[in-house]
Amino acid sequence: MAASTRDFTAPTVQLLTHEGELRPTAEAEAYLPLIEALPDVELQQFYRDMSISRRVDIAGANLQRQGQLALWVPSHGQEAAQVGSARAARPQDHIFPSYREHIVGMIRGLDPVKILSLLRGITQGGWEPSENGNFHLYTLVLASQTLHATGYAMGLTLDGAAGTGDPERDTAVLVYFGDGSTSQGDANEALVFASSYQTPQVFLVQNNQWAISVPVSRQSRSPIALRGGGFGMPGIRVDGNDVLASYAVTRQALEEARAGDGPSFIEAVTYRIGAHTTADDPTKYRTQDEVDHWTARDPITRYRTWLASRGASDAFFAEVEQEAQDAAADVRRRALELPAPTRETIFEHVYSEPHPLMAEQLAWLDAFERSLDGGAA
Repeated sequence: MAASTRDFTAPTVQLLTHEGELRPTAEAEAYLPLIEALPDVELQQFYRDMSISRRVDIAGANLQRQGQLALWVPSHGQEAAQVGSARAARPQDHIFPSYREHIVGMIRGLDPVKILSLLRGITQGGWEPSENGNFHLYTLVLASQTLHATGYAMGLTLDGAAGTGDPERDTAVLVYFGDGSTSQGDANEALVFASSYQTPQVFLVQNNQWAISVPVSRQSRSPIALRGGGFGMPGIRVDGNDVLASYAVTRQALEEARAGDGPSFIEAVTYRIGAHTTADDPTKYRTQDEVDHWTARDPITRYRTWLASRGASDAFFAEVEQEAQDAAADVRRRALELPAPTRETIFEHVYSEPHPLMAEQLAWLDAFERSLDGGAA
C-alpha cells in the first residue's frame, strides 16, 4: 500500500520563540498590535501570575503527598495558556473551567484556599461564581462544563447581552477543556449548539498531549484546531507555552464573540509536566526524553528571557519570586487551618431556599445520633 499523502496540518500562532525572542510566525503578525499596546505593568503581571501559579501548584502537590488533600490536580507547564487567556477576559465575562485552572480562578479573584478546600473534601461545591469574578465551579465530569458554558452563552444571546456595541455590557463566555474532553459527546454537542445559536463564546482546548495515559496522537489524527471549521467556527492553533500568543488570540476571539460574531475554537498546544492528578503515575506511559523535551520549552523561563531582554531588572524577578513563595506559604498555612465541616453542611444548598424536607432529614439525623448515645430516639 502506498504511503498516505493526506496532509493534516494547521499553522500555529507564536510570538515568542522557544528561546524567548519576539519573532512572530506569519500567522501571528496580525496579533502583534495587541501586544504592542500593552503597558509594561501588564506585561510584567503575566510573569507574576505564572510564577505564583507554579509555586501554589507545588504547594498543593506537597499537601496531597503529606495527606492533607484527597487529591491535587497539577497545572505545571500550562501556566502560559491559562494566564494569557484569563487576562484576555473582561470582568463581565463568564469563565467555565474544568479542574486544572487554578491561576485562572485566582486572576478572577478566587481565594486559592477554596480550591484546596474542595480537594480536601470539606466543601460540596467550592465557591459562589458571582462573588468570584464569574468564575464558575470546577467540574470533574469530563466536558460537562462545555454544555454548561454553551447554555449560559445561549442565555446571553437571548437576553441581548452581546453584540450591542456597549463595551461595559457585552459579555462573552470562555470555557476551558482538555484534549481528552474533545472525544466526549458533551463537547461535540456543545459545539453544535454554539454554532447553531452563534453564541458569544470561546472554546479553549488545552492540548497537554495526554488524556491521562492516552496520547493525543491516538485521539486525533489531525490538529484539534481543525475541528472548529467542522462545526462552522474559526479554529485557531496557538503555542500554549507562549503567554503573549495565548493572550492575543484569546482576546481577539473574545472581542469577536462580544461583538456578535459567534463562537471560536482555540487549541493551545502545551504540555502537562506533572501527573494528570496525584493519583496518576505518568512514568508508566511516557518517556523521560519526552518530558525533558517539553521542560526545555518551559513557558516561565521563555517569558522571563524576553522580559529581561526588554530591561526587566533582577530586582523585579527577585520581588516576584518572594511574592510567589509568600503566596504558597500563605495557602499552605490557611489550608492546614481549615476546620472540618459540621454534619449540618450536607443539608445546606441542596435547595436554593430553606426546604422542609431538609429540615426533616436533619431532625431525623439528630434523633438517630442521640439514639446511639443511649438517648431517646
